[in-house]
Amino acid sequence: MASNQGRQISVLASSTFAFTICFAVWMMFAVLGIPIKAQLGLNETQFGLLAATPVLTGSLVRVPLGIWTDRFGGRIVLFVLMLSTVVPIYLISYATEYWHFLVLGLFVGVAGGSFSVGTPYVARWFPKNRQGLAMGIFGAGNSGSALTKFVAPSIIAAFGWQFLPKVYAVAMLVTAVVFWLFSFSDKSHTVTSNVSFMEQMKVLKDPRVWRYCQYYSVVFGGYVALALWMTKYYVSEYGFDMKLAALLAACFSLPGGVLRALGGWIADKYGAYKVTWWVMWVCWVCFFLLSYPQTDMVIRTVKGEMNVHIGVSPVMFTVLLFVVGVATAIGKASVFKFISDDFTHNIGAVSGVVGLAGGLGGFILPIMFGALVDITGVRSSAFMLLYGTVCVSLVWMHYSFRPERAMAARAAHAMV
Repeated sequence: MASNQGRQISVLASSTFAFTICFAVWMMFAVLGIPIKAQLGLNETQFGLLAATPVLTGSLVRVPLGIWTDRFGGRIVLFVLMLSTVVPIYLISYATEYWHFLVLGLFVGVAGGSFSVGTPYVARWFPKNRQGLAMGIFGAGNSGSALTKFVAPSIIAAFGWQFLPKVYAVAMLVTAVVFWLFSFSDKSHTVTSNVSFMEQMKVLKDPRVWRYCQYYSVVFGGYVALALWMTKYYVSEYGFDMKLAALLAACFSLPGGVLRALGGWIADKYGAYKVTWWVMWVCWVCFFLLSYPQTDMVIRTVKGEMNVHIGVSPVMFTVLLFVVGVATAIGKASVFKFISDDFTHNIGAVSGVVGLAGGLGGFILPIMFGALVDITGVRSSAFMLLYGTVCVSLVWMHYSFRPERAMAARAAHAMV
């Protein structure tokens, strides 16, 4: 028994470490893209596409990686996945054209698929009453986004941006070896699935799946998009240097990653609907305030003209961003609580579809952020877009769950 517990802890620790490094690599263009943008003279839309390209691949490979994990086991799949990204990461150092970065970014993005491998791999090592906590701890590897913001600016400042991909390539190689040495395989954890991909996609006929896709595209897709965008936003909007900008951006990325386990506990205690509802309201208020652009007005008074400045200060911006980070961490867990409650016998397929939607949100949103800035010239337009997506979620939730709330109220009244 003690040996099995030791293996459980070793698998959980090594998998969480591997996922943290994979997520840090997946988010590398959040910082690396800033000097590349300056060197190549990219506009905001091109920067958004550059930052988001790895997210596209990481999203699209989630379903096949999940199938391979069931069939071959998470240990070998995650090990091969990490090894497959080492060369593309290293080659970024020698890229000189915009298309070079985009193509290599697609290959590097495979690292983002590590979530769909590690989640079932870790869960199968634990009994059902401990799987939620284990998956929550593993999911805290999202904090790899913050790790990039802590480490990457210093490396770039000291040695140039070309040195960062080399460091990350070595880090990925070392992580793969460490993971292999401290993880284990269990043949009883592998299953042969006879369910075809098209049969899995039949879940899209259920309207609840579409709702959860939309919610997750906000809480996870929005998190990924902001994690990619915020360092550059601080540099452009407030004129901070890259080190300070990345440090402040980590105030969003860090809680957005490490508090996911807490979100699972809260969703278990209070229910998926109530928690997700309040998460959306918190994001709605924060995005409304963050949307307001820096504004100077001249007011004609009886005593003459009065100059007024309205805008979000860097301190208030960081506080609001921190609150959004906490809310999205809790929301990511509560949306998956919806799935586990409603699709007990089909959780794998639904989780794959919803996770894919969230990842695609993380790919599309940064591109739209850049396009809006190019079109309007207003940097806070990114938050205007997010505000609109949250509005859609709130309206959809209100009308979707209104019949269920009415039935619950009638049942409670009948009991009285």
